[in-house]
Amino acid sequence: MPEVQGCCAIRVLSGIEDIIVCLPGRVMVTTHSRFSVRRPLFFLIIACLTPVILFSSPAFSHGIKIDKAQTELIDGVLYLDASARLKLSQPMIDALHEGVPLDFRLKIEIIRKRGFWFDDTFVKLGQRYRIEYQALTQQYLVINPNSGSRHSIPTLEAALSVMGTIVRLPILDGNLLIQGAHYTGRIFLKLDDDALPAPLLLRSYITSEWRMKSKWFTWLIQD
Repeated sequence: MPEVQGCCAIRVLSGIEDIIVCLPGRVMVTTHSRFSVRRPLFFLIIACLTPVILFSSPAFSHGIKIDKAQTELIDGVLYLDASARLKLSQPMIDALHEGVPLDFRLKIEIIRKRGFWFDDTFVKLGQRYRIEYQALTQQYLVINPNSGSRHSIPTLEAALSVMGTIVRLPILDGNLLIQGAHYTGRIFLKLDDDALPAPLLLRSYITSEWRMKSKWFTWLIQD
């Protein structure tokens, strides 16, 4: 299966903006926007051109690693930026090329610390992502059912990079944050094994090659 080499992609997975940049050879910019975009595209292109070595450790065959997550309050809205690295197992890649779509779920939580009492899970949000392989065009289709965006990407590595990049996802009205209260955020990304066909769902129970999830990643929102 031929692939286009040297292609890099960035995806903005939010209702604000969806962008893909493929360099070199082909430049494709797709924007899905309802609001003005304040963050310059320049920084997305620079990030796209930055080389990333995915899971260089030979002991790591597949999985998800969240590298960073942070929130920023802009014009009264709390936005999430995050990045994660995804690597599929060989059985997952084989199934994908045979026409089986793979669904992923992102969980987002904001927790309010309450001292000597139980912490309050202040916000719970979810995002869904899907990757499919189109045999006719030899392209990988990345879908965000929440925003309805669909993008064709020439390589699996670039498609996984798109799925793992979140830029300016609006998650909360900033007016709901109580001044003086302590808040932390955390995210978790996993393969949605419940969406797998029955034979593969059974395999996910008995083999680690069909289990794929990150650890919870936590950061400080307001101290």
